[in-house]
Amino acid sequence: MIPDTKRKILDTAERLIGEQGYAATSLRQIIAEAGVNLAAVHYHFGSKEELLDDVVLRRAGPVNEARIAMLDRIEAEARNGPPAVERVLEAFLLPTAEAASRHPRFVKLMGRMLAEGMMPGILQKHFQVAAGRFLGALRKALPDLPADELLWRVHFMVGAMAHTMCGAPEFPQMIAEPGDFRTRMNRLVTFLSAGFRASVNS
Repeated sequence: MIPDTKRKILDTAERLIGEQGYAATSLRQIIAEAGVNLAAVHYHFGSKEELLDDVVLRRAGPVNEARIAMLDRIEAEARNGPPAVERVLEAFLLPTAEAASRHPRFVKLMGRMLAEGMMPGILQKHFQVAAGRFLGALRKALPDLPADELLWRVHFMVGAMAHTMCGAPEFPQMIAEPGDFRTRMNRLVTFLSAGFRASVNS
């Protein structure tokens, strides 16, 4: 159970950083909006950077747990054989959609992190362990795909996911039926599965 003061600070930071960006949001503004004092921020987080880490971890932790639980089930069902690419991608993408539906402010925050060039550091800190598991699963699913080509396709996957979740807000409105986050992720699974299976250009 998160203490009320800590939760209030996390909620306020998530909202303000999502609306304004990390650089434009000061600790003083977060303190004022949350109705707490500076000592409370330093007690619970220590610094603005540590506060951002906790804001991300609060949402990313459950997403990663759900991803790995789904992947465990998929690998158990496959036994010693290769898992289906679609199933691996579903385990990676669908928990993201569910979290986005529950926490739309976090989607805005991650969009800001992407725009401000902070996403590589966030991925390294908060998603590296889960990413390693999925890379291993994709290697099993695509044993004939060269390692460097697999990494390129994972790179494209991450970009497509980020754009689908956090990209330009006007883009989904250009589509007649953009659908909710889960619908978008299901479309992305179909698209990416074909991309991962495509032949390698010489």
